[in-house]
Amino acid sequence: MSTHLETHTIHPIPHTHRYGRVADLFSVWFSANMTLLTVVTGALGPAIFGLSLFWSVLALVLGNMVGAVFMALHAAQGPRLGVPQMVQSRGQFGIYGSVPIIVLVVLMYIGFAASNCVVGGEALAHVLPAFSGSRGVWAVAILTLVPCIMGYKAIHACSRLASWVSIIAVVYAIGCGLGGFSRSLLADLHGTVAGFFGAFSVSALWQIAYAPYVSDSSRYLPDESGSGRQAFWATYGGTVLGAILPMVLGSLLSLSYPTLPLAGALAHAGGRVGNLVLLVLALAIPLANAMSVYCGALCSLTFVQTFHPAWRSGLGGRLVMTILLLAVALMMSLGMASDFLKAYTSFLDVLMAVLVPWTAINLCDYYLLRHGQYDVKAFFAEDGGLYGRFNILALSVYMLGVLVEIPFMKTGPYTGVLVPRLHGVDISWVVSLLVTGGVYCLLVRYVRGRDVTSP
Repeated sequence: MSTHLETHTIHPIPHTHRYGRVADLFSVWFSANMTLLTVVTGALGPAIFGLSLFWSVLALVLGNMVGAVFMALHAAQGPRLGVPQMVQSRGQFGIYGSVPIIVLVVLMYIGFAASNCVVGGEALAHVLPAFSGSRGVWAVAILTLVPCIMGYKAIHACSRLASWVSIIAVVYAIGCGLGGFSRSLLADLHGTVAGFFGAFSVSALWQIAYAPYVSDSSRYLPDESGSGRQAFWATYGGTVLGAILPMVLGSLLSLSYPTLPLAGALAHAGGRVGNLVLLVLALAIPLANAMSVYCGALCSLTFVQTFHPAWRSGLGGRLVMTILLLAVALMMSLGMASDFLKAYTSFLDVLMAVLVPWTAINLCDYYLLRHGQYDVKAFFAEDGGLYGRFNILALSVYMLGVLVEIPFMKTGPYTGVLVPRLHGVDISWVVSLLVTGGVYCLLVRYVRGRDVTSP
């Protein structure tokens, strides 16, 4: 593995510094999903939404396949523009208008990092009692620092190794789970439409939540003919396959061992090498965590650079932000460990509300309106250049995208007024995608047409 420390941070990657293969994106996104947190997400189907194995697996497979389309479409933006995703968002919202979105995304990164620390800490404690209590959480946080500090190249190198080790562990565990699974449960098809769509939505959101990461991991790739299309398929294949396998395992474990904590269920299902399987997936968590913290550091640097345009962040700035974000995630993880599943489900609900309208605007602007043509230098101009300080139209449509979710939303103690008429089904994110994308495209085209014809 290279010991080279990344220094480019949020600034455009020169074409002379571009390297790597599009195929590397497959291993990056495959390994990023091969963690215990993905297993936990798969367990939500039976545990939270009350689904049988058949309906739970079907929901998570379809959810991942649909959600990953939106996620992987962001992959083409990296080779084309050579900047992190949140920097590119200035092209839609303006240099200051993008700040609220950046703050929300940083909070998302911290939330995922905290969740990973909780799950990884519990798994380490199960295998190695010396890491019981908060010591396991601390260990995961410390292990996260190594690839995170080294940056892009180290994360890609670790991903290639982790992909092979993790898939062996997960496929073995699935085989053991199927072998010990009660045959009577296979014939059980209990579940509700609301539960099915809830599990489908969680799986889709799992993929959509990666959207702010994606071009961060592809921005070093050479901008060559067909690279965008290849980046899409490599990312899509890696993230879908990487998520479905551990989610199926989570559903199996939740139904086979409903009274055991997830770590104990996985160790029990794996038989003689159950603890080894658990340890492999626990040690894969720092790599996924490193991606969250690394991308969160880039977003934080983007936030600072917005208000200090002349400042050019380097290695030192990235390291400081990395340590600060990981410290916040660590404190959060120590607070949420006692009731993790409820806290994690609520966290996913909040993510759905804030990320879906952003990804709709970003993708419509990139693919349908500008066709990938942006002035990258303007992203770093003090006045926002071509894109200005605020894009009131984009910000207004974003707020509309959040507001239209509210009547259709079902989260925690809140149930939208239209949810009972839909038999308890939460379709808020689907409504937001359609309304936000459609309204944004229509308004931008109307404004452009008016500008062309006006004197």
